[in-house]
Amino acid sequence: MITLIEQQMRSLKLIGMAQAWKELELNRQLSDLSINDGLTLLLQAELREKTSKRFDRLIKNANFRYQASMDEIICSAARNLDKSLIEELSTINYIAKGVPILICGASGSGKSFLASALGHQACYLGKKVAYYNTQKLIAKLRISRVDGTYFNFMEKTAKTDVLILDDFGLMPLQGQELIDMMEIIEDRHGLKSTIIASQIPFAKWYEVMGEATIADAILDRLIHTAYKIELKGENLRKKR
Repeated sequence: MITLIEQQMRSLKLIGMAQAWKELELNRQLSDLSINDGLTLLLQAELREKTSKRFDRLIKNANFRYQASMDEIICSAARNLDKSLIEELSTINYIAKGVPILICGASGSGKSFLASALGHQACYLGKKVAYYNTQKLIAKLRISRVDGTYFNFMEKTAKTDVLILDDFGLMPLQGQELIDMMEIIEDRHGLKSTIIASQIPFAKWYEVMGEATIADAILDRLIHTAYKIELKGENLRKKR
């Protein structure tokens, strides 16, 4: 049976408080708490509820390729992945500084999983993340030009705290595709963090962009200030 107080909490959308109140009633603990202690407990329950819902919403909107966490990242010399670096990135301080993270490695080396884990950590700490396969992003931009949503989409992308571009360089970027990529990187440079994962070694990124001047501009805004992670070792998919 829902009491009047619980009903009023739910009508005010204080779901965490309502659930905590109900549990206290069922366990006959209400009379054992002072007003200060009871209110503290209810507010903490509401904060947990809202934080959990925000995290779930951020995760859903990000559209990650993998459900991953930083605790699952395997750090070792064989993978060329340092634990202290992962601990540093877990603080998400790089986001406030607009620092890019560039990840490269062979197929199955864990690039997409690492990018997803970084994104999940950002969501957990309240940041907005968008995860795209690079070719699907290019296709979305192409469609947005036709349906008139291009500028709104670009504005939304510019404001996203963390933009993750996976499978970068599998197909060359040319013409308008390259210009669009340049605009995205330029809008985010020094303001928002971009994470790029690619099978292509860093030294060959220049080759996947068809126009030298634009390629120079893009890489100049990415390479010099970025965390660069070059994953090595055996195929992790085979180990599973």
